Amino acid sequence: MKTFSFFVLLLLSSLSFSASAQKNANPPADGFNLSGSDAKAVALADDVMEALGGRKNWDKTRFITWNFFGNRRLTWDKWTGDVRIDYLKTDQITLVNINTKAGKVMKNGQELTQPDSVAKYLSQGHSAWINDAYWLVMPYKLKDSGVTLKYVGPEKTEDGADAEKIQLTFERVGDTPQNKYHVWISPESNLVTQWAYFAKADSEKPNFVLPWKNYKQHGKIMLSGDRGQRQLTDIQVFSKLPSTVFTSFEKPSLN
Repeated sequence: MKTFSFFVLLLLSSLSFSASAQKNANPPADGFNLSGSDAKAVALADDVMEALGGRKNWDKTRFITWNFFGNRRLTWDKWTGDVRIDYLKTDQITLVNINTKAGKVMKNGQELTQPDSVAKYLSQGHSAWINDAYWLVMPYKLKDSGVTLKYVGPEKTEDGADAEKIQLTFERVGDTPQNKYHVWISPESNLVTQWAYFAKADSEKPNFVLPWKNYKQHGKIMLSGDRGQRQLTDIQVFSKLPSTVFTSFEKPSLN
């Protein structure tokens, strides 16, 4: 009898540990509005993270580079916050740390030295990263600081696919906390398949609705660059890059 009781307790302990581990597999960022979010929406966000490769693999991913609509090429060190932005339609290069906003800027072949000008372009670079990174890695940021998630319900995407829709609103974060997003999640793949952007949270009509298609494996995570008529290209993930990528204006070879 004691042996039976021991195994029952062991089983219950194992189940409890498993449930706890699952719950903590994708912990929210500090400042995520968990109490104000719907449990269903939070669960869907966790499903998305798992489908993309899992939180551990996302956290272990260090360097990501991509071409933002032919305007900018960004290289991001997730671990340090260092970002290199090569402006493809001019010769401007901005090297900025998104955590400290420190860095340096080159324009017209010369490094800027006037403090006001440097601060101006570093701020612009920081804002460019916020925007451009969200277009690429939004599905990984569903439980970011300042975010509130609401479950909207089942709703087909514009191409007729089944999906579960959630809503993201923001408080005191980023450059545009007044924005709102609707995100469609496939019940089959658990991947984000469509998003809608609202410039103002109280707007009923979105500024745009675009697909998230053609996910590809990069390292141990999945990324999508296909936004229908808009494309994020040259997406690559690296485990190692020279430190000069983020300190030198010399164009790096990323192959």
